[in-house]
Amino acid sequence: MKILMVLTSHDQLGDTGKKTGFWLEEFAAPYYVFKDAGADITLASPQGGQPPLDPASDTDDAQTDATKRFKSDTAAQTELAQTTQLSTVSADGFDAIFYPGGHGPLWDLAEDQHSTSLIEAFAASGRPVGAVCHAPAVFKHAKGTDGTPLVTGKTVTGFTNTEEDVAGLTDIVPFLVEDMLKSNGATYEKGADWASFVVVDGKLVTGQNPASSEEAARKLLALI
Repeated sequence: MKILMVLTSHDQLGDTGKKTGFWLEEFAAPYYVFKDAGADITLASPQGGQPPLDPASDTDDAQTDATKRFKSDTAAQTELAQTTQLSTVSADGFDAIFYPGGHGPLWDLAEDQHSTSLIEAFAASGRPVGAVCHAPAVFKHAKGTDGTPLVTGKTVTGFTNTEEDVAGLTDIVPFLVEDMLKSNGATYEKGADWASFVVVDGKLVTGQNPASSEEAARKLLALI
């Protein structure tokens, strides 16, 4: 079982001068769900190498069992520091693809043509595609085999407009995940803000927020 995990390389939160990147829990929890299931994991990012960590995801109050495990796992840290450059990765040979969130993907992965092509290849071949929190942004330009947006007619979730309001970034982000999914023809569902909520539609798995990352990974695994 081979799983491709794709992380952001973008570290600037708009023009605020603040840093962003990937959200630690949304990487660590799925990583260990996959690892403990015996998966062979390949980590990739647009620029390759060490992806930027959103500092807000590394505060004391953001720590979980998975993030604590990662912090004591030197092998995983080394693996993360050496992500493969995304443009060199083919969909061939992988059983599923999964995108951790954080605000970074709104800027780079949402517009990355190679990422979009990978998603389209996985979807067209009936292999599971997963994304959590802000990572459903990667479906912005992805198309189905019929040429319509990949999420058209699909039931999905992702970071809610109200959660973005609480984060104080509604006017900073390039687009709102909830609004984009709806405009692409998806049926958007959500649970309570900050609570775990995951939607599975066919081979598409989406999670609403950081609390949803472990459940999303487990549901992706169940589809392989």
